[in-house]
Amino acid sequence: MLFAAVLCNGCAHVAEDRWTGKDKAEHFFASAALAAAGSEYGDHQHLSTRQSSTIGMMFSLSFGVGKEWFDSRHDGSGWSWKDLALDVAGASSGIALWNLSH
Repeated sequence: MLFAAVLCNGCAHVAEDRWTGKDKAEHFFASAALAAAGSEYGDHQHLSTRQSSTIGMMFSLSFGVGKEWFDSRHDGSGWSWKDLALDVAGASSGIALWNLSH
């Protein structure tokens, strides 16, 4: 998360969005699915549950941070800390659900 804060120091602009924006559910559920998929990949590579969960979290958040970085361009919608928070919440939920399925 610190990396994202340092990365955002050069952002062109920050979004002035709401917590109830239309894309918030998409951020949450996409991050959950990506985290579960990354964790399952780690499991298929015969990694430990902890290592698989780490891969799932990093896989999911790399997409979330990448999207926010893309949005922070001058022509983009702006960096959204709210979107990133929902990405983290979704990724955590995806990992938790993946762990419950095993």
